[in-house]
Amino acid sequence: MPVHRSGTPHRPRLFALGTLLAAFSLLSALSAPSSSAADTPARGSARLGMGVLAHDGQAGTPTTGDATQTEGVDVSGYQGNVAWSTLWSSGVKWAYTKATEGTYYTNPYFAQQYNGSYNVGMIRGAYHFATPDTTSGATQANYFVDHGGGWSGDGRTLPGTLDIEWNPYGAACYGKTQSAMVGWISSFLAQYKARTGRDAVIYTATSWWSDCTGNYGGFASANPLWIARYAADPGTLPAGWAYYTMWQYTSSGPTVGDHDKFNGGLDRVRALAIG
Repeated sequence: MPVHRSGTPHRPRLFALGTLLAAFSLLSALSAPSSSAADTPARGSARLGMGVLAHDGQAGTPTTGDATQTEGVDVSGYQGNVAWSTLWSSGVKWAYTKATEGTYYTNPYFAQQYNGSYNVGMIRGAYHFATPDTTSGATQANYFVDHGGGWSGDGRTLPGTLDIEWNPYGAACYGKTQSAMVGWISSFLAQYKARTGRDAVIYTATSWWSDCTGNYGGFASANPLWIARYAADPGTLPAGWAYYTMWQYTSSGPTVGDHDKFNGGLDRVRALAIG
């Protein structure tokens, strides 16, 4: 005859099930991607001003109809094929196209964008999205020139632009000290000039420049400034530059989102193209 004992009943099956569920939860947590990893864009997808809204925000737009400024746009593979005739008819007279990023990416829409802007009458140029944590400045300058970032004295080709801003793939300053970042930029600029005979334009935002270069002012005498600020005015400029040459003022403009102003009339745009 079975014997019934009083007290707490033995639950081996419930204990084993609880252990199994805990182990499964831990395994799921370890295998799931972190939120930061899930939010990291694919390599090659970076573009001019990609970090401006997240880091500097937006505070209005400039007044329209200023005859001393000339409207422009900047494009990348993100826009795909661009309606250049529509932009031209709206008053856009110059354009920059992303050519390269690091030493691992070339824009698949580069020909349509770079040649298309030229064919409707615009003065055009190319830009390189810098990734100082992957290869040296000189190496990336060579890659840029070899893949569409060169310059010609035809009067309608602007010097190449170095897009140096927040790292969309990791640490904002690419893991570099301020002095190391200045050295990297210097290497790129020197090699670009050696290859093309022109001083490259520097595209950046004042807050990034201050944080990541220590607000270095040594490039201002040779390299035109393209400032990024989505506001009613370009704000305080990085050290050394008394004025900006170009200003990216919005990422939500008509036809193509990224719109810019050249600090001068169309004759000054041509002057920069001629050199």
